Amino acid sequence: MNPPTDPSDRVLDLTVHRLPPADAQAVVVPGQTRAARVKLLLLFLFCAAPVIASYFTYYVIRPEARRNYGVLVEPQRPVPEALVGARLGGEPLPLTALRHQWLLVSVADAACDSACERHLYLSRQLREGLGREKDRVDWVWLATGDAPVRAALQPALASAQVVRLPAADLARWLEPAAGHALSDHLYVVDPMGNWMMRFPADADPAKVRKDLERLLRASGSWDVAGRP
Repeated sequence: MNPPTDPSDRVLDLTVHRLPPADAQAVVVPGQTRAARVKLLLLFLFCAAPVIASYFTYYVIRPEARRNYGVLVEPQRPVPEALVGARLGGEPLPLTALRHQWLLVSVADAACDSACERHLYLSRQLREGLGREKDRVDWVWLATGDAPVRAALQPALASAQVVRLPAADLARWLEPAAGHALSDHLYVVDPMGNWMMRFPADADPAKVRKDLERLLRASGSWDVAGRP
């Protein structure tokens, strides 16, 4: 029997032969997976954009960022999760609990000599000098050694975060400039817990304040006062 010559008789054959294979759905899945990953990546970038933009502004765009007084720490050093100190009352305090605020940090033996007192006074005055932005900054004294903190000093520390820590543990995180001790500097830690700046020994208060103001201005779009 001869095959049909009417083209309409071959429509069904053509249609059947052009149907997608049974496993065509499996071909589409990888594309869908890639699209989902792209969406997740875009969502992450959207959430992180304010932080990235503020750091880009501070470090790259603004001309004054290239004249910062403090030494930028590169790469930044996140506070170790295992670094646990104690408040003056003895309560344990992981340093990670201090995140979500800018920190102006000084380090000194708990006996607190005259140089230590100057750093504590300077830290408090710098914070107060920030005016309405001061609530975004905590001044922190990391006290080393076993000496008791003098009772006469404690009223001045009412607005400070005082944490007692072994010096050897601190050396796993902070680092002084060559030829100096940890206690010679003031340090800046960002709200994400990264040590990111170190001021010179015998720092000029006016220049320190200017750097702090720039940091707060650059992070104003995403950082707020207080901890969640």
